[in-house]
Amino acid sequence: MWWGTLGLVAIESTVFALIIVTYFYLRGLADAWPLSGSLPPDLLWGTLNTAVLLLSMIPNEMARRAAERLDLRGVRIGLLWCMVFSAAFLAVRALEFTALNCAWDDDAYGSVVWMMIGLHTMHLITDMWDSAVLTVLMHTGPLDGKRFVDVSENAGYWYFVVGSWLPIYATVYFGARM
Repeated sequence: MWWGTLGLVAIESTVFALIIVTYFYLRGLADAWPLSGSLPPDLLWGTLNTAVLLLSMIPNEMARRAAERLDLRGVRIGLLWCMVFSAAFLAVRALEFTALNCAWDDDAYGSVVWMMIGLHTMHLITDMWDSAVLTVLMHTGPLDGKRFVDVSENAGYWYFVVGSWLPIYATVYFGARM
């Protein structure tokens, strides 16, 4: 499981890196950035989401540590808090899409910005789904040692989701302001 998660993180990190390089390549070719005279994204929702993501690492780490101790009660509490943070992030993400000041089909700028945010959103949705399944399993069973390993691996994936957001946030919100 660990190797599978590591492989996924390596592949997806490469995809994010390629999108960020594409953003700056397109920016280097453009006379004005963002294109079409649009404004850079509003900072409020993206910054709020960054804070939510960073704070979400606390219950994520609590769940991971509880899983490694085989502490069922701690895992249950940690996963429930992880679900709260995931739901909060996705709710703010919906508002964030409205404040990008561009549409995905406006031009190359809009396309690359929406691709970065959209791909990151898909990672959030898949991790939230995985966390929801684990939360249900931890409350209903059957439980065995591998479920605790699953919680620990899920926590590692969440760190990737948080870590990948930081360069995306910097690119989307400050790349257009440089």
